[in-house]
Amino acid sequence: MTPNGATQARPFDAVLCDLDNVIRFFDTSPLAALERAAGLPEGTTAAVAFAPAVDGPLLLGRITKAEWAVAIAEGLADRVSPAQARELAAAMAHSPFRADPAVVALLRRIRPHMPLVLVTNADLTLEADLDTLGLADLPHHVVSSARVGVAKPDPEIYRIAARLADVPPARCLFVDDREENVTAATALGMTGLHYRTLADLEQALSAVLDA
Repeated sequence: MTPNGATQARPFDAVLCDLDNVIRFFDTSPLAALERAAGLPEGTTAAVAFAPAVDGPLLLGRITKAEWAVAIAEGLADRVSPAQARELAAAMAHSPFRADPAVVALLRRIRPHMPLVLVTNADLTLEADLDTLGLADLPHHVVSSARVGVAKPDPEIYRIAARLADVPPARCLFVDDREENVTAATALGMTGLHYRTLADLEQALSAVLDA
Protein backbone atom coordinates (compact mmCIF):
# COMPACT_ATOMS: atom_id res chain seq x y z
CA MET A 1 0.00 0.00 0.00
CA THR A 2 1.49 3.31 -1.07
CA PRO A 3 -1.11 6.09 -0.72
CA ASN A 4 0.82 8.63 -2.76
CA GLY A 5 2.96 6.17 -4.72
CA ALA A 6 6.49 5.03 -3.96
CA THR A 7 9.31 7.33 -4.83
CA GLN A 8 12.83 5.95 -4.95
CA ALA A 9 14.22 9.43 -4.21
CA ARG A 10 12.96 9.17 -0.65
CA PRO A 11 14.79 6.93 1.83
CA PHE A 12 11.85 4.65 2.70
CA ASP A 13 8.31 3.87 1.58
CA ALA A 14 6.70 2.70 4.84
CA VAL A 15 6.97 3.49 8.54
CA LEU A 16 6.84 0.62 11.01
CA CYS A 17 6.52 2.08 14.49
CA ASP A 18 6.55 0.74 18.03
CA LEU A 19 3.77 1.80 20.40
CA ASP A 20 5.02 1.81 23.98
CA ASN A 21 7.60 4.43 24.96
CA VAL A 22 7.30 5.98 21.52
CA ILE A 23 3.59 6.80 21.21
CA ARG A 24 2.13 5.51 24.48
CA PHE A 25 3.55 6.18 27.93
CA PHE A 26 2.50 4.65 31.25
CA ASP A 27 2.16 6.51 34.56
CA THR A 28 3.97 4.32 37.09
CA SER A 29 3.66 6.74 40.01
CA PRO A 30 0.66 4.97 41.64
CA LEU A 31 2.55 1.67 41.52
CA ALA A 32 5.70 3.31 42.92
CA ALA A 33 3.70 4.70 45.84
CA LEU A 34 2.35 1.24 46.64
CA GLU A 35 5.86 -0.24 46.48
CA ARG A 36 7.17 2.37 48.92
CA ALA A 37 4.27 1.66 51.26
CA ALA A 38 5.06 -2.05 51.09
CA GLY A 39 8.74 -1.45 51.79
CA LEU A 40 9.85 -2.53 48.34
CA PRO A 41 12.35 -0.74 46.10
CA GLU A 42 10.68 1.02 43.21
CA GLY A 43 10.74 -1.16 40.13
CA THR A 44 10.42 -4.44 42.03
CA THR A 45 6.99 -5.21 40.59
CA ALA A 46 8.07 -4.38 37.05
CA ALA A 47 11.09 -6.66 37.40
CA VAL A 48 8.75 -9.53 38.26
CA ALA A 49 6.14 -8.58 35.66
CA PHE A 50 8.56 -8.30 32.75
CA ALA A 51 10.59 -11.42 33.47
CA PRO A 52 10.42 -13.51 30.28
CA ALA A 53 8.64 -16.40 32.00
CA VAL A 54 5.94 -14.04 33.28
CA ASP A 55 5.23 -11.65 30.42
CA GLY A 56 6.28 -13.94 27.56
CA PRO A 57 2.97 -15.84 27.54
CA LEU A 58 1.06 -12.53 27.77
CA LEU A 59 2.82 -11.05 24.75
CA LEU A 60 2.19 -14.19 22.69
CA GLY A 61 -1.53 -14.13 23.45
CA ARG A 62 -1.42 -17.31 25.54
CA ILE A 63 -2.74 -15.73 28.75
CA THR A 64 -4.99 -12.78 29.56
CA LYS A 65 -3.98 -9.67 31.44
CA ALA A 66 -5.90 -10.98 34.46
CA GLU A 67 -3.84 -14.18 34.35
CA TRP A 68 -0.69 -12.08 34.02
CA ALA A 69 -1.66 -10.21 37.19
CA VAL A 70 -2.02 -13.53 39.02
CA ALA A 71 1.47 -14.53 37.88
CA ILE A 72 2.88 -11.20 39.07
CA ALA A 73 1.26 -11.63 42.48
CA GLU A 74 2.72 -15.12 42.74
CA GLY A 75 6.16 -13.71 41.94
CA LEU A 76 5.82 -11.20 44.78
CA ALA A 77 4.45 -13.68 47.29
CA ASP A 78 7.73 -14.13 49.14
CA ARG A 79 8.26 -10.39 49.62
CA VAL A 80 4.90 -8.98 50.75
CA SER A 81 1.57 -10.18 52.10
CA PRO A 82 -0.89 -11.84 49.70
CA ALA A 83 -3.14 -8.78 49.78
CA GLN A 84 -0.23 -6.45 49.01
CA ALA A 85 0.95 -8.75 46.21
CA ARG A 86 -2.48 -8.65 44.59
CA GLU A 87 -2.68 -4.87 44.97
CA LEU A 88 0.75 -4.37 43.41
CA ALA A 89 -0.04 -6.76 40.56
CA ALA A 90 -3.33 -5.00 39.83
CA ALA A 91 -1.58 -1.61 39.80
CA MET A 92 1.00 -2.99 37.38
CA ALA A 93 -1.56 -4.54 35.07
CA HIS A 94 -3.78 -1.48 35.03
CA SER A 95 -1.29 1.39 35.04
CA PRO A 96 -2.84 4.51 33.52
CA PHE A 97 -1.48 5.53 30.15
CA ARG A 98 -1.50 8.42 27.71
CA ALA A 99 -0.41 9.15 24.17
CA ASP A 100 2.25 11.73 23.35
CA PRO A 101 0.29 14.27 21.29
CA ALA A 102 3.39 15.55 19.49
CA VAL A 103 4.36 12.07 18.29
CA VAL A 104 0.77 11.34 17.26
CA ALA A 105 0.59 14.59 15.31
CA LEU A 106 3.83 13.79 13.50
CA LEU A 107 2.66 10.29 12.58
CA ARG A 108 -0.64 11.67 11.35
CA ARG A 109 1.36 13.91 9.03
CA ILE A 110 3.31 10.99 7.56
CA ARG A 111 0.26 8.75 7.21
CA PRO A 112 -1.03 10.26 3.92
CA HIS A 113 2.39 9.80 2.31
CA MET A 114 2.99 6.10 3.00
CA PRO A 115 1.78 3.08 4.99
CA LEU A 116 2.04 3.43 8.75
CA VAL A 117 2.13 0.12 10.64
CA LEU A 118 2.21 -0.24 14.41
CA VAL A 119 4.49 -3.13 15.39
CA THR A 120 4.16 -3.80 19.08
CA ASN A 121 4.70 -6.42 21.74
CA ALA A 122 1.26 -6.22 23.28
CA ASP A 123 -1.45 -8.23 24.99
CA LEU A 124 -4.96 -9.05 23.83
CA THR A 125 -6.35 -5.71 25.08
CA LEU A 126 -4.37 -3.67 22.53
CA GLU A 127 -7.33 -2.88 20.29
CA ALA A 128 -9.37 -1.61 23.24
CA ASP A 129 -6.39 0.45 24.42
CA LEU A 130 -6.04 2.09 21.00
CA ASP A 131 -9.74 2.97 21.13
CA THR A 132 -9.26 4.47 24.60
CA LEU A 133 -6.38 6.58 23.28
CA GLY A 134 -8.37 7.67 20.23
CA LEU A 135 -5.74 6.10 17.99
CA ALA A 136 -7.62 3.26 16.31
CA ASP A 137 -7.54 5.21 13.04
CA LEU A 138 -3.87 6.23 13.28
CA PRO A 139 -2.15 3.22 11.63
CA HIS A 140 -3.06 1.60 8.34
CA HIS A 141 -2.27 -1.74 10.01
CA VAL A 142 -1.48 -3.07 13.49
CA VAL A 143 0.84 -5.99 14.13
CA SER A 144 0.37 -7.14 17.71
CA SER A 145 2.54 -9.91 19.08
CA ALA A 146 -0.45 -11.34 20.93
CA ARG A 147 -2.36 -11.68 17.66
CA VAL A 148 0.40 -13.00 15.39
CA GLY A 149 2.07 -15.24 17.97
CA VAL A 150 5.60 -13.85 17.61
CA ALA A 151 7.21 -10.97 19.46
CA LYS A 152 10.02 -8.55 18.74
CA PRO A 153 12.89 -9.13 18.16
CA ASP A 154 11.78 -12.28 16.29
CA PRO A 155 12.43 -11.50 12.59
CA GLU A 156 9.03 -12.87 11.58
CA ILE A 157 7.09 -10.02 13.20
CA TYR A 158 9.01 -7.53 11.04
CA ARG A 159 8.33 -9.57 7.92
CA ILE A 160 4.61 -9.64 8.75
CA ALA A 161 4.59 -5.86 9.09
CA ALA A 162 6.42 -5.34 5.79
CA ARG A 163 4.00 -7.66 4.00
CA LEU A 164 1.02 -5.74 5.37
CA ALA A 165 2.60 -2.49 4.21
CA ASP A 166 3.23 -4.14 0.82
CA VAL A 167 6.75 -2.71 0.90
CA PRO A 168 10.06 -4.62 0.80
CA PRO A 169 11.89 -4.66 4.15
CA ALA A 170 14.73 -2.63 2.63
CA ARG A 171 12.25 0.20 1.97
CA CYS A 172 10.88 0.31 5.54
CA LEU A 173 11.77 2.65 8.39
CA PHE A 174 11.48 0.87 11.74
CA VAL A 175 11.12 2.96 14.92
CA ASP A 176 11.50 1.50 18.42
CA ASP A 177 12.76 2.58 21.84
CA ARG A 178 14.62 -0.71 22.40
CA GLU A 179 17.96 -1.05 20.69
CA GLU A 180 17.72 -4.83 20.32
CA ASN A 181 14.48 -4.46 18.40
CA VAL A 182 16.03 -1.91 16.07
CA THR A 183 19.06 -4.16 15.55
CA ALA A 184 16.79 -7.03 14.52
CA ALA A 185 15.04 -4.78 12.00
CA THR A 186 18.26 -3.52 10.45
CA ALA A 187 19.45 -7.13 10.12
CA LEU A 188 16.56 -7.58 7.67
CA GLY A 189 17.68 -4.54 5.68
CA MET A 190 15.31 -2.02 7.22
CA THR A 191 16.34 1.51 8.13
CA GLY A 192 16.37 1.61 11.92
CA LEU A 193 15.65 4.47 14.30
CA HIS A 194 16.40 3.97 18.00
CA TYR A 195 13.82 6.37 19.43
CA ARG A 196 14.79 8.56 22.36
CA THR A 197 13.17 11.94 21.69
CA LEU A 198 10.66 13.53 19.35
CA ALA A 199 13.54 15.22 17.55
CA ASP A 200 14.84 11.79 16.49
CA LEU A 201 11.57 11.02 14.74
CA GLU A 202 11.24 14.50 13.28
CA GLN A 203 14.65 14.23 11.71
CA ALA A 204 13.97 10.75 10.30
CA LEU A 205 10.66 11.79 8.73
CA SER A 206 11.83 15.18 7.48
CA ALA A 207 13.13 13.68 4.22
CA VAL A 208 9.52 12.89 3.31
CA LEU A 209 7.57 15.62 5.09
CA ASP A 210 9.85 18.47 3.98
CA ALA A 211 10.21 17.28 0.39
